[in-house]
Amino acid sequence: MSPFLALTGPTAVGKTVLALEIAERLDAEIVSVDSRQIYRGLDIGTAKPTAEQLARVPHHFVDEREVLDPINAGQFAREAHERIEAILNRGRVPLAVGGSTLYLTALVHGLAELPPVPEAIAAEVTSEASTLEGREALLNELTMADPQAAATLDASKTHRLARLVGVLRAAHTPPSRAWSAAPTPRHAFKVVVLNRPRDVLYKRIEQRVDAMFENGLLDENRQLLERGVPREARAMRTIGYQEPQAFLAGELTEARMVELMKRNSRRYAKRQLTWFRRYPEYDWMDAETVSPADLLALLSASE
Repeated sequence: MSPFLALTGPTAVGKTVLALEIAERLDAEIVSVDSRQIYRGLDIGTAKPTAEQLARVPHHFVDEREVLDPINAGQFAREAHERIEAILNRGRVPLAVGGSTLYLTALVHGLAELPPVPEAIAAEVTSEASTLEGREALLNELTMADPQAAATLDASKTHRLARLVGVLRAAHTPPSRAWSAAPTPRHAFKVVVLNRPRDVLYKRIEQRVDAMFENGLLDENRQLLERGVPREARAMRTIGYQEPQAFLAGELTEARMVELMKRNSRRYAKRQLTWFRRYPEYDWMDAETVSPADLLALLSASE
């Protein structure tokens, strides 16, 4: 079977609009490869597609779970391949879209389970990850020992960060080595990475952060707290929620909150790009100039 298209790239590069145009041309259904857009109530901070955009093309893994009902990359990949079978049975085609590197890896390449971590070490790294400074120290530790694993996350992804550092300390081996034993995925993908010049991308990121606050990001975070979602929830320990919640708790000034969110977003984009570069078979395209026709031609050439 010919490969399906997977459209990825760093945060704020411009995947959503292009993906909708391609999906309409292919009569496709979009399989979201985003680890946070799956959660209801996480809308502004995840740059979730609007109601109008969701109505244009069927989407999978958007608004499907409650924040306290987490899903991991392995679960996502298994469910995604099942959805793809259902899409094909309907006579349509799947279009994978999103920039969550670990989810993309699980879907396209398969993902092996990480080895268990002793309780004492797990408790140790979890405690260290309970503060912003501790999370950054853990990320630096992981980056020095295993840059491939570090590229799959940022310092705000507390649970996954603690898990990887726990494996590193317990096994004294890079966690990413386990991924070489990943199972073969059921479907093949042609992965296209959208990119922009670094200065342009960073400007887009900062403009997006400003727009998120203008569109009510703080109110979204307040509503989550009012619903009883704890700050410690895995989905809340991510960019767009960690910083506003620290501000609402009186731990940050407003200016520092915005500064940290922009900085964390830029760092995350850099790590995403580092991760994509480890796969020489991925095709890179300029998001400023690429057209749906370009992507369709690339897909046709790979058949």
